[in-house]
Amino acid sequence: MTHTAIYPGSFDPPTRGHEDLIRRALGLADRVIVAVAINPNKAPLFSVEERLRLLDATIGPEPRIELASFSGLLADFARSREATVVVRGLRAVSDFESEFQMALMNRRLNPGLETVFLVPALDLTYLSSSLVREVGRFGGNLDGLVSPAVAEALRQRFGA
Repeated sequence: MTHTAIYPGSFDPPTRGHEDLIRRALGLADRVIVAVAINPNKAPLFSVEERLRLLDATIGPEPRIELASFSGLLADFARSREATVVVRGLRAVSDFESEFQMALMNRRLNPGLETVFLVPALDLTYLSSSLVREVGRFGGNLDGLVSPAVAEALRQRFGA
């Protein structure tokens, strides 16, 4: 039986923290679907298509990783892709409460879906897409925060 995990997020933009969790999720499942969530209530910096391209450039060729996008409920998307595990990152204790609530709701909506929380590598714990956007907006050094492709996309977007 193939075990499929989903790592959902906005990935706006993808960071080295996201990349760390994606690669480590491969140790938990035979296949990992990195799923860009379409949230009509947010105004992202990059389009869904751009984020998928940036994820592809960041991850590189890996046959066990699939890139996708979805709208609606994660529990429904997981069911449609026969995924049994959701991977979520916890950077700080403050992340836990909302992630815990989402995990319980997803399990209620899809009883076969388990959530696994991963802590990022110690040197990436502070990293978030919003911080990366801010550094990029003001022309700061993005080395080690994002892949070269993402750094270039941020420089182009902000004209830095």
